[in-house]
Amino acid sequence: MAERLTIGWDIGGAHVKAARLDGTVATDIVQWACPLWQGLDQLVAVLTAARQRWPDLDAAEHAITMTGEMVDLFADRQAGVAALVDCLVASLAAPGSRVGRLVFYAGDGGWLEPGAARAGWREVASANWLATASLAAPRVGTGILVDIGSTTTDLIPLRDGEVVVARRDDAGRLASGELVYQGVARTPLCALAPRIRFGGETCNVMNEWFATTADVYRLTGELPAHHDLQPSADAGPKTVEATRQRLARMLGRDATDAGAGAWRQLARGWRASQLATLARNLRAVAGRAGLAEAAPLLATGCGHFLVADLARRCRRPVLALEQWLAVAPGQLEAARVGTPSLAVALLRVDRGPVR
Repeated sequence: MAERLTIGWDIGGAHVKAARLDGTVATDIVQWACPLWQGLDQLVAVLTAARQRWPDLDAAEHAITMTGEMVDLFADRQAGVAALVDCLVASLAAPGSRVGRLVFYAGDGGWLEPGAARAGWREVASANWLATASLAAPRVGTGILVDIGSTTTDLIPLRDGEVVVARRDDAGRLASGELVYQGVARTPLCALAPRIRFGGETCNVMNEWFATTADVYRLTGELPAHHDLQPSADAGPKTVEATRQRLARMLGRDATDAGAGAWRQLARGWRASQLATLARNLRAVAGRAGLAEAAPLLATGCGHFLVADLARRCRRPVLALEQWLAVAPGQLEAARVGTPSLAVALLRVDRGPVR
């Protein structure tokens, strides 16, 4: 008898992540670039690529979470959820069969069939962080989930095996500091600091989309190419020389104005600015949740490499993903990036009613 096949999907606005479970074992975890704001055909192309990678896709149950409803392709979030549901049904459902079934993660609302997902769009929208936190909480007990992605950072307090967030919608999470709209690839550098130190003086920063955090972490050597999937700010190459030029533009300069060491130092300055913002939000979240310094940070996301420094700033221990979730060594990096897709697949394997 073939093992049950489950595919967990995290449909984002810039990337799609998917995790394949054969039985209860993760056998493949993948990330695709998907600039959804350019049109639903971007998602269709990813789903086509997934079918090529996994020819038995129609034999799977698909457990889906999303954040892509927020992109400005859609008139509003309700329209976004409905459009994504319809697109996924058209691409993944197997008509007339119990396999190829799609269920949508709605947090406390359980698992929703497509029709119920359209109606319950508020519960479905941007719930991927809750899937990861709900998987982690009973395994870890108490801590703060720190998921630093390409675009955003989630700071999710866990206490005594429960998720103890202030609010669960994006607007409320932005207000509480549990959602910080900064990541390690797509964030414009002008969002990190209005002024920055360079060449012995502190300079105003140009409020233009000349460079992103991918340029910073490309220069520090911390962002692998397979997580650097979106075009650069100027659509130019991702060479060291081109990266320096993008950083230089932020200060009204050219890369030839200083040596390589100066541009690396500038990148480290941007890194420090981002860490300061994350630390400030983390302290507020921890204080509101009443989490003592012994509560660890659970590091995940493509920006997991920042969590050790964040922990030092906040005087907290760190738990790496492999310390609370069993992952094959060869899949560890993919699992960090695709944690919500893996989480939603594992949560689905535990069943729960569908409505």
